[in-house]
Amino acid sequence: MLLLNLPIAIWRYLGQIFGGLAALAWMATKVFAKGGIGAALTTPEGQRYAFAALRAFQPNLVLNRVLVKAYDNTGTVIVSRREDVREVLERGDVFDVVYGPRMEMITSGANFFLGMQDIPHYTRDVSNMRVVVRRADLVTIVTPCVAAKAAALVAASNGALDVPQALTLPTAHHLLDVYFGTPGPSAAEMIDWTTTLFWYLFIDLAANPAFDAKAKTAAASLRTYLDAAIAVRKATGAMGDDILGRCLALQASGAPGMDDVGVRNNLVGLLIGELPTTSCAANRALDQLLSRPDALASARAAALADDDALLAQHVYEGLRFFPVNPIIYRRAICETRVAEGTARERRIKPGAMVMASNLSAMFDETELPAVNSFRTDRPWDAYMLWGYGMHTCFGDYLNRVTLPGVLKPLLKQKGLRRAAGAAGQIDNGGTPFPVHFNVAFDP
Repeated sequence: MLLLNLPIAIWRYLGQIFGGLAALAWMATKVFAKGGIGAALTTPEGQRYAFAALRAFQPNLVLNRVLVKAYDNTGTVIVSRREDVREVLERGDVFDVVYGPRMEMITSGANFFLGMQDIPHYTRDVSNMRVVVRRADLVTIVTPCVAAKAAALVAASNGALDVPQALTLPTAHHLLDVYFGTPGPSAAEMIDWTTTLFWYLFIDLAANPAFDAKAKTAAASLRTYLDAAIAVRKATGAMGDDILGRCLALQASGAPGMDDVGVRNNLVGLLIGELPTTSCAANRALDQLLSRPDALASARAAALADDDALLAQHVYEGLRFFPVNPIIYRRAICETRVAEGTARERRIKPGAMVMASNLSAMFDETELPAVNSFRTDRPWDAYMLWGYGMHTCFGDYLNRVTLPGVLKPLLKQKGLRRAAGAAGQIDNGGTPFPVHFNVAFDP
């Protein structure tokens, strides 16, 4: 077995070196292009090339420079190899989640479990929400809800669709209404609040003061709405079999941590994580399928055959090329080392912000085959779409059905294509999320 594995390992490492050289050559061509190398690196293709170069030549890059201003830190470490990314995300006792201060602003006091270490409150709150967000709901509630809404929206579009505005955002909001029981005063307000707060928590790394004020306003509005929704449910006694109703039933049973504020804060975290990311991920997966005619045809065949497992594989693979978050960041609690005992071992100082790239991990040539090929036969553990380790996205199983579900009716359409010109490309509208993305099909 050793004699067989050694040539494979050597071949893969050589592939990584050649891939790194090709990446450097590609980046060199962008130096004098419009926008320069900086503009190129904002694209998913550019990010893949940049990480390919890092994996080959500087897999654990230590910088004294502070890149993240939103959370206290003493410097930056960029981790790009799959094995090392897993190490960072598994060692929660050394690499701390940092979101607590901003989560406490959003809730006006308490942390949300995504911002906690492995402490008793983390176990309590996750356990409570697992009781109310049930995997059995995927078949009985979530999938039918998404399928019916998405199909109706596509059917009404008459062959032209602005995907975020007319499909993915309305469907994600519909799920908040039917399944979570928290539609908000309006769809537009709930979309704005949750998008702003996700941006504030995870993407506003420069700590823009103007955006800070917008986030505080959105947080206060969301808290006010949820407090009122909880009060109305309790006053009328009409609990309902949705997430909010189940939370209040759990509260009535005497479950610790589920007073009104606890229920509200747990819902805040779930709502922020569901609506904007569902829409974003669906649009990014669709963008990648539309860029690959063979993959698009295969996805359409799977959708028409109601082969939901194969359709989902197309969506996951599209997201591998263009994930919602290309990095996951943690802060070193103490001095430590990453990749200890290897040639890429690096010392990490206390307080350093460690940017573990899940995007890079999904393209690591030393562990995954044919990383630059679009393949639908990869095992689930090839992906790190929603994190890894203790803080893997709480909505992991929801995502696995909602994303293929929202796209399925659209992918069934004959002649699905981008709209002409700039309208057929994702337009973020000055945000980190798709705001417009127009497609057409034969009605």
